[in-house]
Amino acid sequence: MKISKVILLLSLLLFLVSCSSNDDYTSIEESNYPDLSLRKMAGGDNTIFTNTSNSYSTPSPALTVDELSTHLKGDLDFESIFVTAPNDVNSGLGPIFNNSSCISCHPRDGRAAHPVNMTSRSGLLLRTSLPGTSINGGPVAVSGFGLQIQNQALYNFLPEAEYTVQYEEITETLADGTIVSLRKPVFGVINTYIPFPQDALLSPRIAPPVFGLGLLEAIPEQAILAAQDLNDHNQDGIYGKANYVWNPLTQRSELGRFGWKANVSNLLIQCAAAYVEDMGITNYIFPFETGYGQSNGSDGFDDDPELPDENLANITFYTQTLAVPAPRNTDNITVRKGARIFENLLCATCHTPKQQTGYSSIRALSYQTFYPYTDMLLHDMGDGLADNRPDFLANGREWKTRPLWGIGLSFVVNNHTNFLHDGRARNLTEAILWHGGEAENAKQKFKQLSKEDREALLQFIQSL
Repeated sequence: MKISKVILLLSLLLFLVSCSSNDDYTSIEESNYPDLSLRKMAGGDNTIFTNTSNSYSTPSPALTVDELSTHLKGDLDFESIFVTAPNDVNSGLGPIFNNSSCISCHPRDGRAAHPVNMTSRSGLLLRTSLPGTSINGGPVAVSGFGLQIQNQALYNFLPEAEYTVQYEEITETLADGTIVSLRKPVFGVINTYIPFPQDALLSPRIAPPVFGLGLLEAIPEQAILAAQDLNDHNQDGIYGKANYVWNPLTQRSELGRFGWKANVSNLLIQCAAAYVEDMGITNYIFPFETGYGQSNGSDGFDDDPELPDENLANITFYTQTLAVPAPRNTDNITVRKGARIFENLLCATCHTPKQQTGYSSIRALSYQTFYPYTDMLLHDMGDGLADNRPDFLANGREWKTRPLWGIGLSFVVNNHTNFLHDGRARNLTEAILWHGGEAENAKQKFKQLSKEDREALLQFIQSL
């Protein structure tokens, strides 16, 4: 009897210790769940409450009448399909390009799907460069191919190359025995119009959503820099690093904010670069054709720049002023529990829920408190996601933290749930399991979650 009592007491003690462990998320008291109602205004005054296929495509409700007019003009430009020159409307496509309109890569202002056919037009492209650093601190262009490979061309012109992809299957086993199959795409190029250097680097990019970007642009630089932890002072294994990139308009190095590696400093440059690199449409910032100096790079027309300055200004304003969809089910107990697990796994260290803007020339964006779930910094994501291609201060393992706001509406808007920089993840679980490097500990803890806690975490992310 005494032995039985001792065993019983030991069992009780082990149970109590396990329940007090930080890794036992089922024991979280409801009183400790975050009050998510405080985060309903995901875009501050620029928030909309909708759950439709237009959730990413609505102008900010805080715009003035004149600003709304400019936004709508930009909306038309975003959806405009460019054609070959000469033409009275939307002239100048190509001669080499990836797609013919902004909306083709960002359907409904959202996320492109991982393409089924690599030879067709899609929202995926391949960046390229040579090892080393350019005079401006960025990647080194490949002679005859530049920094991006155009896989489409006008009639009588040759595309730079065709894209190819092969998949490696990888499996992850969760603590409850669930087996998750991951696909790792390995991209290449064939049928290049001239020989492609063997040491050239390739990196895929999938087109991300474009709503809420003006808020991210208006976060003060010092606020972003303050979140860096370059020497891991708090010893959580998470660092965070800002990228500094060359601005061809101001001719100086500036904080990188946009692009998968934070390799662009502002939305004007982002839009101008997309026009010339993705569509072959020249503008006052990038006045030369994509293939300038190449045998297949000029259409022979003396019509540059092809994009009017006003159109570039309008489309930049459009990307700055798209509203942010509000999160859903913020009062749901399971969602709130998932939010606490999100924090306990340290996901919120990089996917920082709250940000604030400073002054902006657009009044609706000034001094806003909003909830994008990003720190805007680069993080080492491990070998699994590495492209091994540096981009200014970003090395081949580092990627900028993607905002999570609106992610739960991906299927509603775009009819798919392909995530990560190349769309390899087919759902949120796969996306999490691809995390490594600074996020390796979070991934391992995710794998140890019970099915109930795992579902709570996923419900929280899907509520955003």
